[in-house]
Amino acid sequence: MYAIGFEGSANKIGVGIIEHTDDGKVNVLANPRHTYITPPGHGFLPRDTAAHHRAHVVSLTQDALAEAGLTPSDIAVICFTKGPGMGGPLVSVAVAARTLSLLWNVPLVGVNHCVGHIEMGRMITGAKDPVVLYVSGGNTQVIAFAEQRYRIFGETIDIAVGNCLDRFARILGLPNDPFPGWNIEQYAKRGNKFVELPYTVKGMDVSFSGILSHIEGLAANGLKAEEDDAALTPEDLCYSLQETVFAMLVEITERALAHIGATEVLIVGGVGCNERLQDMMGAMVKQRGGYLFATDERFCIDNGLMIAQAGLLAFKTGHVTPLEDTWCTQR
Repeated sequence: MYAIGFEGSANKIGVGIIEHTDDGKVNVLANPRHTYITPPGHGFLPRDTAAHHRAHVVSLTQDALAEAGLTPSDIAVICFTKGPGMGGPLVSVAVAARTLSLLWNVPLVGVNHCVGHIEMGRMITGAKDPVVLYVSGGNTQVIAFAEQRYRIFGETIDIAVGNCLDRFARILGLPNDPFPGWNIEQYAKRGNKFVELPYTVKGMDVSFSGILSHIEGLAANGLKAEEDDAALTPEDLCYSLQETVFAMLVEITERALAHIGATEVLIVGGVGCNERLQDMMGAMVKQRGGYLFATDERFCIDNGLMIAQAGLLAFKTGHVTPLEDTWCTQR
């Protein structure tokens, strides 16, 4: 059984094709994507991002089918991101999925973007019943599965950790290619001076807006350290920011592990491919006698394959999204 998935909730559009065999195996057949990249210091606007997705969705679909060696008649279900995400980009990709559904006479399945990340991570890593840290540009949540649904144990109360890193990258004028968080990570590797930043954990929830405001002030004031008036470099600030926000994420993840008695942690979402976050989380999990599961940028960053995987799992249980219910939601 083959499924094609369409993801376009933010600045990346991806088309993935996955196969579930009769003997229970899962095969990745294709996963091309294209990223809308803006100049350094600029974010991406919904209208421009939607236009980018419309310009690339047809060619990506053709590339995915060619790479998988399939034709439209082989596809059992078309899966698309129903939300959450940016309105314009979501609708652009949903329209493409609806159009192909009518052209190919293939049913549709709307997929929750967050669940897509989790199911992709579980499939690739083999994690069975993990505590999930979902960290991306738009979401920061600690999630666990109980009683047939994913439960949110804790989350950000303002901005996502990826958004915090991206906005600071813009302040420093770092490139958006391949993505701002990656450039923050490279700068942080060269930092050697830690400056204390606000650390805001409230129970199982976290807050990043105060940290961002504080470090923006340091950057704007000539990168001066308060304690000895020695100049801080952009590398030092990136290092300090990463260490602080990742420590907060490790803390709330460990609290969830202790609460439910789990032994597995799975990191998903675009920020999840950060090597420093994986190292810090791995050290905590190892101390507790558990196991850490994480993937690289092929599967952490938004992609069509994760939508195909989650959608096909739902389709195999009998779930189909009627055409009149293929609306999108930003929430």
